[in-house]
Amino acid sequence: MSVSDRAAELREQIRHHDRLYYVEARPEISDLDYDRLLTELKSLEQQHPELITADSPTQRVGEQPVDHLESITHRLPMLSIENSYSAEEVRHFAQQTAAELGTEAIEWVVELKIDGAAVSILYENGLLKQAATRGNGEVGDDITHNVRTIVDVPLRLAGKNVPPILEVRGEIYMTNADFARLNERQAERGEPLYKNPRNVAAGTIRLLDPRLCAERNLRFFCHSMGYSEGFAAQTHVEFLKDCGEFGMVPTPLVEAFPNIDAALAHCDVLIEKIPELEFEVDGLVLKVNHFEQRQQLGSRSKSPRWVVAYKFEKYEARTRLNAINVQVGKTGTITPVAELEPVELAGTTVSRASLHNAEEIERKDIRVGDWVIVEKAGKIIPHIVRVELHERKEELEKFPFPTHCPVCETPVVKDEGGVYIRCPNPTCPAQLKERIRFFATRNAMDIEGLGDKLVEQLVDRKLVASFGDLYRLTAEELLKLERMGKKSADNLLVGLEASKNRGLARVLNALSIRHVGERVSRLLAQKFGNIDAIIGASAEELSNVNEIGPTIAKSVFDFLHHPYGTQTISDLRSVGVRFEADQATRSTTGGVLSGKTLVVTGTLAKYTRQSIEEMIEKLGGRVASSVSKKTDFVVAGTDAGSKLAKAQSLGVRVLNEAEFDELIGS
Repeated sequence: MSVSDRAAELREQIRHHDRLYYVEARPEISDLDYDRLLTELKSLEQQHPELITADSPTQRVGEQPVDHLESITHRLPMLSIENSYSAEEVRHFAQQTAAELGTEAIEWVVELKIDGAAVSILYENGLLKQAATRGNGEVGDDITHNVRTIVDVPLRLAGKNVPPILEVRGEIYMTNADFARLNERQAERGEPLYKNPRNVAAGTIRLLDPRLCAERNLRFFCHSMGYSEGFAAQTHVEFLKDCGEFGMVPTPLVEAFPNIDAALAHCDVLIEKIPELEFEVDGLVLKVNHFEQRQQLGSRSKSPRWVVAYKFEKYEARTRLNAINVQVGKTGTITPVAELEPVELAGTTVSRASLHNAEEIERKDIRVGDWVIVEKAGKIIPHIVRVELHERKEELEKFPFPTHCPVCETPVVKDEGGVYIRCPNPTCPAQLKERIRFFATRNAMDIEGLGDKLVEQLVDRKLVASFGDLYRLTAEELLKLERMGKKSADNLLVGLEASKNRGLARVLNALSIRHVGERVSRLLAQKFGNIDAIIGASAEELSNVNEIGPTIAKSVFDFLHHPYGTQTISDLRSVGVRFEADQATRSTTGGVLSGKTLVVTGTLAKYTRQSIEEMIEKLGGRVASSVSKKTDFVVAGTDAGSKLAKAQSLGVRVLNEAEFDELIGS
């Protein structure tokens, strides 16, 4: 093989392994073997400079510092995104979008809003031609010399169907771990510390010397398409898939949904994952999936009409980690919890923060005694963002994650393909206490008087070892417990008896089935009507229920056919718990509200918010959270506020409670 052929082969191998490592996260070779390939290529190019190509992996830091940054005019403006700060605002945006298109059939994509520096990268015939900052949206700075140093920005696109011109837009960012190491180096040099990863990324890409940029290990996610020619994708999901095949790294955890309701439900799921990410996120982004619909919608002067940001305010504080404890949840998940030196954060005192799982502790290198940055944002519970490594003045021990359940001592197991470690023993006292606590909550069986301290006593004294045991409790047993008088005991027994008739949806929610909450429980109850029908359904039949996918369906099926689940259902039946859907839950096809959209606002006298929404759905109607031209009725109580005003301005019919009852024939 000639030297030229060997150099070309090495370049191709290195690009292949770059893609496996950065895009697909499944490296085939070790770092050492990768370094050997790169070293061999560097040696060949040093001996034969004529073999060096602009897209060679060795040329990522091959440029000299520039004198200044040139200005670049974007062929298509880099517009900003309209912001919203609540699900209701997002839903309103989606309703406006549907009104503009004259259709409700819109697929919405949900993706993370990376907190980095917005850039545009242009490829011509597959080669990286130019990169620019967003600037003022019309004109940005030429940062090509720095972007070429970023390891997950390909210098040449892979694949056979690369378009002749492709402008990719995305975010340059720094991981929290790299930011912590950067500040550690700054401290060692006696230089000022940086405030946050976003500021570092934004400042670094505008440096004149690319060697400094290369030292900081910046990263890149692509999330949008700018000016392009010959690109075949028809949807955003297809675009991101193609970008991955070209060797770029698309924004992770992106999914498309058939409607805004499903998209917003997924937002809640995605928000829970944010603390586990290795990079900063300041919200979510929801986009119309189909490019043709985007073209119809067009843009306002500053923002497109087909994309909205679902943002949340972030607050940070610095404090010391005093200890790490572990808790056992109702489904057996063993969760490490950080015990912090109390610190003020967003108007509250924070002394604890979830560490989520063992992998997060390892990835962030969190150790007892460290100074840490704790963050709270929107619905996200306080969590540790990163360790202040520059403050670690002595060697601290790594946290030894337990190999056995700290309560029942059963060997723990790790979720297949997941990150969570669980106690697999369904009779574990810690799990039992958590399940009993949840079983009694308002949105489950609503058992008044069954509080945390009473649950502790009942389980510790072995009076309760299952849900069914609650209904076998006697006044005599209860009166022997601490701080339990006759009136309290009688009230608890009355509450337990009443809870037997809460209906199928409440019971399903109360059973602590993984992935099953109020919404899923209600959907199952509406569809099947009783527990026997659900037990008799296959996993595929369960997954065909609207909003219930394969993961939820498998969890429900496995629970109902596992000995524990079978015994639990049988035991509850034996004590008189009813497993049929009540009339407020059953879905009625062709009901008086069939096909109608209603919004409920204000305080009602006769109904709770949950009961009237259940009634609307039972009669075939749909409950929306915001008012639009497509709203059929607004049910208004006292203190109705802006929704009432909007209904009146749009000419939407407003009903009081009496008029609503008359409408439904109640």
